[in-house]
Amino acid sequence: MVLPVGGITVTKDLEVVSEAQLPTRTYKIDFERGRCSGFIDRKEAMEQAIRKVLQTKRFAHLIYSDYYGFQNMIGYERLFVRGELPRRIKEALLQDERITSIENFRLEFEKDEAYVSLTAITIYGDVEVLREAIPFV
Repeated sequence: MVLPVGGITVTKDLEVVSEAQLPTRTYKIDFERGRCSGFIDRKEAMEQAIRKVLQTKRFAHLIYSDYYGFQNMIGYERLFVRGELPRRIKEALLQDERITSIENFRLEFEKDEAYVSLTAITIYGDVEVLREAIPFV
């Protein structure tokens, strides 16, 4: 590995870029086929990032930090899930600095799954998450 030697000089022509101007271009994941197909950017990339965070089990993959992913609710009683699930989802999503807040959080139960709807307020616009299934039993 090559490390820089000497000091780093900051000049007057250094431009500070806001987060909204940073590129978000990434591979488009086809979740149904399990492959990448093309590229996406900005709001569409945020929609995919949110879906990916909610579908990635936290602490289970060495490639991700301990702060990435969702700590599932499998094995917990419905009453505990009702109280804890909103906090866990918000905690998982707000790790991404591009997401500024979570609004309109709704939780519904059907059999052994909790269905979540929410609006993620991002620097690229509002992202609606409509009926994401979260298993808990």
